[in-house]
Amino acid sequence: MERFIKAAKALADKTRLRILNLLTERECCVCEVMQALGISQTRASRNLGILHDAGFLNVRREGLWAFYSIRPEGLFQAELVKTIKNVLKDETILKDDLERLRKARRLSHQCR
Repeated sequence: MERFIKAAKALADKTRLRILNLLTERECCVCEVMQALGISQTRASRNLGILHDAGFLNVRREGLWAFYSIRPEGLFQAELVKTIKNVLKDETILKDDLERLRKARRLSHQCR
């Protein structure tokens, strides 16, 4: 039950829902999240960390780079992400975030 409560708390934030939406499209580094959402590196990293700690994300490290992705199928967090994506599919802000993600570039000095 504690894992579910931690996951539910992680979902109770607009920025984290927007980040999950981005990561349903593809793996992202911190700087791509920053650009897509128009937020600071600190805010992006903090919210990615919360989602990771709650079991929603995998982190893959490649040198100084950290790449975040949705954890695989079969975990309750992955099922929650699918439900959220479906419920919020018509939200304009999420569509705009995805459009900005398509234009985002990896900036090596910020992707740690």
